[in-house]
Amino acid sequence: METKVNPLATESIPKLLLKFSVPTTLTLMVNYLYNIVDQIFVGQGVGITGIAATNISFPFSIVCTALALLIGDGCAAQISLCLGRKEQQKAN
Repeated sequence: METKVNPLATESIPKLLLKFSVPTTLTLMVNYLYNIVDQIFVGQGVGITGIAATNISFPFSIVCTALALLIGDGCAAQISLCLGRKEQQKAN
């Protein structure tokens, strides 16, 4: 049976940082680009009232994204800590 090697334990930190930060940065850029394009289309279709509505709703969207990242990253960190201490049952 072949054992998988955890890249987080073997790879260098700069390489891991590049590997994980580039997709995250691109995802955030696409998310904010979506908001800009949304403003353009809503502004042309609905007008100033639509732009005001999207400007009011955008911070709520950011808060929801922040909470989702908080819970997701926090759980992932807790699982990683449990796996590092060889506490498989607690990680599950």
